[in-house]
Amino acid sequence: MSVKMFAAAAALTIGMIASAAPAPASAEEPTFSANIGAVSDYVFRGFSQTNENPAIQGGVDMTYGSFYAGAWASNVDFGDDTNAEVDVYGGYRTEAAGYALDFGVIGYLYPGEPSGADYNYVEFKAAGSRAIGPATVGAAVYYSPDFFGVDESATYVELNGAFSPIEKLTVSGAVGQQFLDVGDDYATWNIGATYALDDTIGFDVRYHDTDVTGVPGASDRVVAGLKFAF
Repeated sequence: MSVKMFAAAAALTIGMIASAAPAPASAEEPTFSANIGAVSDYVFRGFSQTNENPAIQGGVDMTYGSFYAGAWASNVDFGDDTNAEVDVYGGYRTEAAGYALDFGVIGYLYPGEPSGADYNYVEFKAAGSRAIGPATVGAAVYYSPDFFGVDESATYVELNGAFSPIEKLTVSGAVGQQFLDVGDDYATWNIGATYALDDTIGFDVRYHDTDVTGVPGASDRVVAGLKFAF
């Protein structure tokens, strides 16, 4: 099974489990949400995905009990015919000993990729977080058996945190390490703040950087974004 087929099948299977599983009368109904937004630069793990240009992004999500599934898309610019990234994902969220846990799978698809580019890939995710007063701290691990481009297996580990000093304002940041079997391993970090203009609109300003040298798309930068949820 190809990476693209695997990713689509994984998300579809999760959705089918959520919709087909028998449930007692008191069980939750599926809930749906969507979002759309714009950023001054689409940065993923420290690297610009749009050649340092703006991006329009949006997604849809479904939650049924502890299961979730969704899709998200953005324009990209890799200097070839690839002009979009489409992510499909699904997973299971639960709680244990005061920790919020999230186990999932994500398929990254790139329509228009050149022949032999091998951009499409799948990652498996395991994440946990814990609320401590107005703050939340967490960690996540992502593993891909066939990563983007020339790399095969790859692992990304991240420590993250968020803090709300006042109502509507959240300060957050993350430090991560990307391990690659062909490319050079590197570290990345970001810190920023999100302000909720109302219940559906959020404005984010964030600083990104990496320890990669000599690559313009991985240099430090400040990114602004506006997101509408509905």
